[in-house]
Amino acid sequence: MNRTNLTRLEVICFMMFFLVSPLSATWKEAVLYSFQGGTDGATPVGGVVFDTEGNLYGATQYGGSDNCAPMAACGTIYQLAPQKDGSWKETVLYVFKGKAFNDGEYPEGGVIADSGGNLYGTAAYGGTGNCVLAGSIGGCGAVFELSPPKRKGGAWTETILYSFPTAEQGYVPWGDLVFDKSGNLYGATIFGGGKGTTCDPFYQYCGTVFELSPPENKGGKWTEKVLHRFAGSPDGEPSGDGANPNGGLVLDSRGVVYGTTYYGGNNQKGTCEGGAWGTGCGTVFALQPPTRKGGAWSETVVHRFDINEGVNPGAGVAIDVDGNLYGTTLGGPHEGGGVVFLIEKPSAKSKAWTESTLHQFSTRGENGYEPAGGLILDAGGNLFGTTYAGNDNTLRGDVFRLQRPSENNEIWSFRALHDFAGIPDGENPDGIMIFSPSGNLYGMTQYGGTGAGCGSAGCGTIFALSP
Repeated sequence: MNRTNLTRLEVICFMMFFLVSPLSATWKEAVLYSFQGGTDGATPVGGVVFDTEGNLYGATQYGGSDNCAPMAACGTIYQLAPQKDGSWKETVLYVFKGKAFNDGEYPEGGVIADSGGNLYGTAAYGGTGNCVLAGSIGGCGAVFELSPPKRKGGAWTETILYSFPTAEQGYVPWGDLVFDKSGNLYGATIFGGGKGTTCDPFYQYCGTVFELSPPENKGGKWTEKVLHRFAGSPDGEPSGDGANPNGGLVLDSRGVVYGTTYYGGNNQKGTCEGGAWGTGCGTVFALQPPTRKGGAWSETVVHRFDINEGVNPGAGVAIDVDGNLYGTTLGGPHEGGGVVFLIEKPSAKSKAWTESTLHQFSTRGENGYEPAGGLILDAGGNLFGTTYAGNDNTLRGDVFRLQRPSENNEIWSFRALHDFAGIPDGENPDGIMIFSPSGNLYGMTQYGGTGAGCGSAGCGTIFALSP
């Protein structure tokens, strides 16, 4: 089910799309499915993933059942299967049961898949842990695996690979997971870790990055290791550690882990003060693997944001073939709409990472703002992403492309590919998109659609964009 299982013909078609499709072509959007807010789920979260048969898989925060505590929202894992008439059929593969059953609840990220068709993801709450929220033990979150049935039409099987036992080991796993070449899983918790006291008055500590290693023998337990415990930034600190990592980590060819934190870093007075939540403008970080077996991972803060550039990244980074990093922030200097940034890796000319702004969003412009869902790169190095919000009642976020400049041009060209209009269309896209082998874009919106079970905002959609 991962991208390595694409047939040679599919890969050729994928490459031909990017070689021959004009960048000025008109893109068309279709809502593949509108969540109804009942047993089918509501409020999709994170990215979606394809299997080799063209089915899509993802997670919802709500729906399925409402008897989970303390969140009163269990969440689901779903499949969308294309039909001969062009429609898509949704099947709920699993409904989370919550802390009362030592199961997870309330996913805050999507799912990823291995070559055997198994799905992996996280639930922000639940599990067997002892974390307390609003006076009740709600669990610290869990990592799960969902395995397909051995016979067609059978039930999928959920296995909790790891329950975070205490806040010191991590609390509220956040964002999508990622595999390395050896089958280890990497992810982040937005709280927990045992360090930092300035990140939130209700939750403990400033977050972690963790690794889960599969058992050596079949039937054994997965092993968790905390790779870094974020300490945050004390008041007045211009060069503190990050706080509240976003998940959606990426790895380079050497196994270095890259990600972002929403807060932390530059925490000078009057700069990115977070009020009841964290402080600091956010960071981009790198985690270097140990040089010897059993050694410690080492963190480097690649970049600390400040008020004169983008602030508070809300998603992870994308990495190109040269090791440069691309990402987004939710705030920025140009009327606060956020930015798309590039951080170029050190070179012979520059020994340090170098940050530059590729595009600034405006809260008063004609396009969307607050790019919350992360970026993806096509084969030509062009960037694709989404904005969460719009500037009037007719714009509820958009899908955009930044075209890589030619050799004689330094300007990245921005174009909105689709403007979300709200019900019956989607609204508020959030979560990284994915390309199909034919070059179509697939993603989700948290709200909008035709679902009536979530009030006037709609219950969310899964959409496709085709050139």
